[in-house]
Amino acid sequence: MFKYFETNYVWSLAVAAAIEMGAKIGEIEAMCRPLIDIAKEGDDLGTAEFLASWERGGDHLLSLADEDIEKGHYLSAGDKLNRAAIYYITAERMQAHSYEPRKALYSKFLKTFQDGIKLSQEACERIEIPYQNGVIAGLYTKAEGFAGKAPCLVIVNGLDSTKEMVYRAGLFPQLLAKRGISSIFIDQPGTGEALRLHGLTAVVETEKWASVVFDYLADLDEIDSKKIGLLGVSLGGYYCPRAVAMEPRFALGVVWGANHNWGEMQKRRLQREGENPVPHYWEHVQWVWGASNMDEFMEIAQNVHLNGVMEKIKVPFLVTHGIADKQIPIEYAHQSYDQLSNSPNRELKIFTEKEGGIQHSSLDNTANAGSYIADWVAEQFNGYLGELN
Repeated sequence: MFKYFETNYVWSLAVAAAIEMGAKIGEIEAMCRPLIDIAKEGDDLGTAEFLASWERGGDHLLSLADEDIEKGHYLSAGDKLNRAAIYYITAERMQAHSYEPRKALYSKFLKTFQDGIKLSQEACERIEIPYQNGVIAGLYTKAEGFAGKAPCLVIVNGLDSTKEMVYRAGLFPQLLAKRGISSIFIDQPGTGEALRLHGLTAVVETEKWASVVFDYLADLDEIDSKKIGLLGVSLGGYYCPRAVAMEPRFALGVVWGANHNWGEMQKRRLQREGENPVPHYWEHVQWVWGASNMDEFMEIAQNVHLNGVMEKIKVPFLVTHGIADKQIPIEYAHQSYDQLSNSPNRELKIFTEKEGGIQHSSLDNTANAGSYIADWVAEQFNGYLGELN
């Protein structure tokens, strides 16, 4: 993984994620150069300065986009807004839940992202699925060149990502669309808008929200209800298998980073094993799971595992993991795969140095890993894999 901050994995992970979303190295240099010294002082200290620097980078792009709009150069403006949105969400994600300026930045991010999608004319539609006292928002991309009802893959976040971050990484929706597969990237409870705007926290029983999402998609005329799959990134490596096991209408499942026993990992993190994904980690996880203190959080976390769950999956399932993942041990990938005893087509793919994507959820190289996953899904759904002329 590219480490801009050589002594700080968490901050470097944020930079690597931004690059995978489409950030430009010159703009990264301008935003990160003033932060080099403070990054040496640990993960948590200095995140306010991180926000300020990256927000300035996004604001500069907004001003350039305004100049493009004045000239009628709307596509160019859209490209700049798309990049500005990347910088805003990167900055917001690094903050403690209690840091008030993150709220205003998140609102700015949402508007900038939608404006960028509109002006750049991306084939992406925002959808809102009613759920409890709020909505599950999603980014919907239709399959290309598909006559009739298309297969669809639902993609869910991890602990600290948002639908927009996962949507941008590695051009994954475009990879799926070219293979004849529609996609929807959602902010499920505990992530993104669901958490920030509607107070919907994560739940152990992920089938509760996954079934609601399935019902919504199955009612769409352009989607084949018998070919709806689910993919989970990072902590989604728990969310997804649990949902597929308990909601048998899903036609397949994929994990991009196997999170077989996240609860056990929290005990190991207390012993300082493995790298954290974000600063202010313990405050963040309590926010995500709706816990008021560490004891309450650890009580919830002990139930976040897949032992006794994977055996209930009776559809094709792909487990992927990076060989150099510093957050989640590779043993969890083998545990998930070994327990898929009733899947008619199970596969374990460990990404190595040969193809790249060896870090957590392939944040060092989402392109090759994303293509591998897209091809596997297309094979299960009889999608389009290209041709030689």
